[in-house]
Amino acid sequence: MTQAFDIVVVGAGMVGAALATGLGQNGFRVALIDRAPPPAFDPDSAPDIRVSALSAGSERYLQSLGAWDHILHMRATPYKRLAVWDETRYPLQNLVPRKLAEVQFDATELGAQHLGHIVENSVTQQALWQTAEACPQVTLFHGQGVASLTQTGDSATVTLDDGQELTATLVVGADGAQSRIRDLAGIGTTRNQYGQQAMVVSVRYQGPVEDITWQGFNPSGPRAFLPLHSAGPEHPGESWGSLVWYDSPEELTRLKGLDDRALMEQIQSSFPASLPLLTHIDSKASFPIARQHANHYHTGRVALAGDSAHTINPLAGQGVNLGFQDAQALQAVLKEAKRAGDDLANPKWLNLYEQQRRPANRRMMLTMDVFYHLFSNRIPPVHLLRNLGLGAARALPFARNRVARYAMGIDEELPAVVRQITSRIPGLNQL
Repeated sequence: MTQAFDIVVVGAGMVGAALATGLGQNGFRVALIDRAPPPAFDPDSAPDIRVSALSAGSERYLQSLGAWDHILHMRATPYKRLAVWDETRYPLQNLVPRKLAEVQFDATELGAQHLGHIVENSVTQQALWQTAEACPQVTLFHGQGVASLTQTGDSATVTLDDGQELTATLVVGADGAQSRIRDLAGIGTTRNQYGQQAMVVSVRYQGPVEDITWQGFNPSGPRAFLPLHSAGPEHPGESWGSLVWYDSPEELTRLKGLDDRALMEQIQSSFPASLPLLTHIDSKASFPIARQHANHYHTGRVALAGDSAHTINPLAGQGVNLGFQDAQALQAVLKEAKRAGDDLANPKWLNLYEQQRRPANRRMMLTMDVFYHLFSNRIPPVHLLRNLGLGAARALPFARNRVARYAMGIDEELPAVVRQITSRIPGLNQL
């Protein structure tokens, strides 16, 4: 049995579900495919270990899709401040006192109510599934993977694991870093595996919900705190939080082997003093980190979005925000193609999408790489340089806040001076 659609979106994670919803709301007949069953939400459950810092720009996009209210009815934690500082001890440290080298962004200085929200990935995904299911133009196929992809002159055919065939003018791969669609389309990638891994720990801490997220940098990598919601009447006076510890695979294996009490003691002594008093560890997991970029964002009747097209170092939590920006850009381009009566896979339009998104994604990749290499070393002059840089950022609030507004999605472009610096760094065009 063959079913016909305008667009088939493979991957119903956050980016794929958002894109399918947006396309359906713009009148396209969309098939949305995912191996996973529909996500569920239990308000009494511990938080999902996977969380994201959604920017103000992502919030606006989710509002436009009708998903943001669903998220707020479940769980979302606003944060008003973000702080970054260097935790490393080194001989030249007294030249730059810690407080002078700490950079803090505050929503009030940016004319905003908050910098963003920390939201569990499963909450965002479920909200987007709700909006997709409510759209009559979107048909969901869950519990199904893609067995094959064939392209002819005027259409593409996706065959599901159970033998169903779906035809479309365009197929979008939004199925993650190990994208099956990208492989079937023959699109290669460049990949750089970092020496570090990241361990995420879901914890409860003593005290009210904090309004700040922070990262303290060590030579082995940063240690970060992300606030979540109150732990409720079952645990009075406590709140949930998410911790991220970057380190070598060997060290993280050692840490994961500790029992919860020993791990909690290790975290409390190794994290910055800003960490609240922990009371409970709920879950933990580690994963490798890598920078990966598809050689092309489209070929034939296939286009890529989100992690299928690019993954970055998760230092600033920008991955899903970049993916949502991809979805918005591709949605807008396809809307224009439809208005012009054009083939949705016409290279004219898909090239426009890639021209909009590749430089922006590449710039964010480079920025995260600069942070990674600048902070993950023990060379004293580099320590001094980065602390002077943090001190300069603290002393130049206008430039600092312009960068923050860009990262939040309030401003459309980085300040010109930042664009000039990143454009001159060797290797940018190869990312």
